[in-house]
Amino acid sequence: MALVLYIGNKNYSSWSLRAWLLLKHLGIPFTERMVSVAGREYNPALRAIAGNARVPCLHDEGFQIWESLAIAEYLAERYPQLWPQDSKARARARSISAEMHAGFANLRKAMPMNLKLRLKGKPADASVQRDIDRIVELWTDARTRFATREGPYLFGAFSIADGMYAPIAWRFHIYNVPLSPLAMAYRDNLIAHPSMQEWYEAAMKETEAHAHYDDLAGEYGGLR
Repeated sequence: MALVLYIGNKNYSSWSLRAWLLLKHLGIPFTERMVSVAGREYNPALRAIAGNARVPCLHDEGFQIWESLAIAEYLAERYPQLWPQDSKARARARSISAEMHAGFANLRKAMPMNLKLRLKGKPADASVQRDIDRIVELWTDARTRFATREGPYLFGAFSIADGMYAPIAWRFHIYNVPLSPLAMAYRDNLIAHPSMQEWYEAAMKETEAHAHYDDLAGEYGGLR
């Protein structure tokens, strides 16, 4: 495969992190090309690189695969270790990955990813707290039911499910979200993944800034 991955700014682009992390974890050679994520509206200028005019978009010999979960499935066809081997664990991993892809809009809107922030935190409103509670429930179930044998990740070994929840781990860290000991341990282990640290270090060097991503420091208690 001659792969090219189009991504957004590392400081802000949570969806881009998912596809990038899977490729990095597998050690697959690819060319990384960054585009600005300035603005939140549909950007027709991106149609040349992605059919849905969004990033991430993976190009394989020019063929486009967009949407993070579709990119993950495309990679899993060649690298089946990206899903758990056990059929029930694999089904659950797919379920919670799809739930992440389609859900938790309140949390994502209230707590956009911005790796340059580290906030004191404040109590979340009810709709955001429901999203947090559901994610902790999913993490707890996966860790206690399926990850009892090996590895620090949701299903033991690293999987697509961990890639899908990687931006959530950063959000919980950025916004100082109170977590159960199990959920906190999983968050910290995921953040410690070498490729997560590589992404973070690159984000710290970026200079592009956007006020609509940066204006939540006051809302969530200011910088710690």
